[in-house]
Amino acid sequence: MADRSVSRAEVESSFQKFAVHGDSKATGKEMNGKNFAKLCKDCHVIDGKNVTATDVDIIFSKVKAKSARVITFEQFNQALTELAPKRFKDKSKEEAVQQIYDLIAGKGPANVGITKVAKAGAVDRLTDTSKYTGSHKERFDDSGKGRGKTGRVDIPDTSGYVGAYKGSGTYEDKMKEHNA
Repeated sequence: MADRSVSRAEVESSFQKFAVHGDSKATGKEMNGKNFAKLCKDCHVIDGKNVTATDVDIIFSKVKAKSARVITFEQFNQALTELAPKRFKDKSKEEAVQQIYDLIAGKGPANVGITKVAKAGAVDRLTDTSKYTGSHKERFDDSGKGRGKTGRVDIPDTSGYVGAYKGSGTYEDKMKEHNA
């Protein structure tokens, strides 16, 4: 097999990239079923006609050890060898395996770092404190900065006077006048 156009190292590198995808504890030596399916999808091994996601799952289950939930690189190669003739029906087994390696070599998970912050128009409207009404308006000062607890909690008046009493704070003055 010296005439192979894709090196085993290139395929192994892709295997490792997908093996650690989404799992901070992964070493890259073993791949779970979810990441195997992702590799097959991202590298177009799954074409929707000859090879489906179900085929990939079945072959994954077939090559892994009975109690294991992951496959090694050797088992991965075995899985690809089984998938190749299904994916490339008109090719010999060796050519099919080579073409499947070509699909995978040098690839990594497709959606790494794609998540962007959605900045929809509605978000700006919803977070503009100047447009707030009712009790929500009380929670922010004129600049739009939150007022913390004072904006959320009714702070009781502990002065000892009833709410609408106008003569609040005049008791001492009256007592002075009375005693004088």
